[in-house]
Amino acid sequence: MILSRSRLVPAVRKVMPSTYNQGQVRVIAGRWRSRKIAVPDLKGLRPTSDRTRETLFNWLAPIIQEAHCLDLFAGSGILGFEALSRGASHVTFVDNEAVVIKHLQQTLIQLEAEAEILQLNATKEFISDGKPFDIVFLDPPFNQNLLEPTCSWLEQSDLLAQSTYIYIEAERGLTQLPTPENWHTIRKKVIGQVSYYLVWREA
Repeated sequence: MILSRSRLVPAVRKVMPSTYNQGQVRVIAGRWRSRKIAVPDLKGLRPTSDRTRETLFNWLAPIIQEAHCLDLFAGSGILGFEALSRGASHVTFVDNEAVVIKHLQQTLIQLEAEAEILQLNATKEFISDGKPFDIVFLDPPFNQNLLEPTCSWLEQSDLLAQSTYIYIEAERGLTQLPTPENWHTIRKKVIGQVSYYLVWREA
């Protein structure tokens, strides 16, 4: 079953239908290992690479089973799908693009999976009505100054569990993560022009 709530907001980018479904990305491990999913061809959309995801989910291996996950700025949704493939109990996908929402819905049907899909502005309209999230995937568009307000909003929200792990992707030139004081970086790597972090949030 696909749970989909559509609290619509104006899209940031205008996308013609002909740009949809131009690429693919594969699930690395778990029940959908090697399955390929379509990627919407949107400007600025960067599916997390195989190499980065392999490292990330090695980091998350001790806690991914039965985890309740939030995939903000979901884009291709590959982080959420990888989490489900590896045993997460639930993923909520959030994005404000109609094309992305359609893609996520179609992918869930293809995988015969269950998840929640929300079309909305992540930091302005999202109100949780369920269990707090154990893991958050946070990969906003680069160079749009979205990271700091999103992290601040997450900390002030009621969305996070007492102990939450947040995965963050950011542009390499970022000298310091703009995270709340009680968020502690425990892992960091740089590949190409992308820096990625695993952060532990202490309640």
